[in-house]
Amino acid sequence: MNDQHPIIPTPELVQQWVEKANEYIEQEEYAFATIAAQWGADQELEACCEWLDYNCPSVGAHHLRAARRPKPPSLKRVALLQLDTLNADLGLGGRGVDLSQIRRALEALPDD
Repeated sequence: MNDQHPIIPTPELVQQWVEKANEYIEQEEYAFATIAAQWGADQELEACCEWLDYNCPSVGAHHLRAARRPKPPSLKRVALLQLDTLNADLGLGGRGVDLSQIRRALEALPDD
């Protein structure tokens, strides 16, 4: 193994990867490699963010983190988009339906 590289997983982390890979071995042949690659990419991102915070504090590492690890849309946002699609499909078919109550209920949910 290359001892000169600064990103080296702990034996406990490798064991976690093996256990997690065993869960998915039938579903995805390269699960172990995927998990390891994600961990390495996360380590590199955090190192870059630390460098940015130290050398370019006015930039803000949170911008880099948000760009490289965007959060998936919330369940509320996905539901509202699906409701819009349903409404458009029904309208094109000439079957207009009042979905305003469903929209109001979804909009009343907190943003997560």
